[in-house]
Amino acid sequence: MPKPDPEQESKMATAEVFPIDKPASWSAPDSFMISTEDLWKTYDMGSEQVHALRGINLRIQRNEYVAIMGPSGSGKSTLMNLIGCLDSPSKGQYWLNGQLVSELDDDELARIRNKEIGFVFQTFNLLARATSLHNVELPLIYAGVPSEERIERAKAALTSVGMESRMNHKPNELSGGQRQRVAIARALVNNPAIILADEPTGNLDSQTGNEIMALFDRLHSEGNTIVLVTHEHDIAEYAHRIVYIKDGVVAKDEVKS
Repeated sequence: MPKPDPEQESKMATAEVFPIDKPASWSAPDSFMISTEDLWKTYDMGSEQVHALRGINLRIQRNEYVAIMGPSGSGKSTLMNLIGCLDSPSKGQYWLNGQLVSELDDDELARIRNKEIGFVFQTFNLLARATSLHNVELPLIYAGVPSEERIERAKAALTSVGMESRMNHKPNELSGGQRQRVAIARALVNNPAIILADEPTGNLDSQTGNEIMALFDRLHSEGNTIVLVTHEHDIAEYAHRIVYIKDGVVAKDEVKS
């Protein structure tokens, strides 16, 4: 399995971790890819309020490989939605790649999602009637990239994940692992600031899941920032840092040696 070089591992082993109970009073320095300050998400449920997140303070450096773990109802999926600019916080601030995004409107969030975030989902989220090449092209179409350029970039992304021989195949002609490789190529094609993977091996058998995680290892070694959301400990172990969410707060933040 490909591994990061020793210099990268050294960087990760010394990644800055803030005490969980420290008040969030920092600005967002350029050295951090993700920075949240007192991040809350509250839902109105009839006459009651449900606090899905209760003041999350989190910093993730460029080229970190972080797993976010937590049981069902812990708030990890809500946190993923906020990090991925799929939702806005009820309170607090969130910087992504040096930009304050927590106060942007829906149109601005959509632009940030397409430019800065590459999503990889458990269910692949591929268009059933489209070829692998067209599925990977989609973010570039939304970004207004000219046809010739986007085809070349989509081909390069598919080649980078070992799918160059399946470019003209549709999802129903591919195995689960191949579909996920196409989804990863789609996540990479816009050169995003972060790759956000939500249970990326959830629909795969163990061997195929290990192959996909080996691919994430390689992508990290090439300089990509990866945030992995999972409830599986063996999958989280691939990351270099594990953030545990419980009852809407960071319960533990561990950097692996």
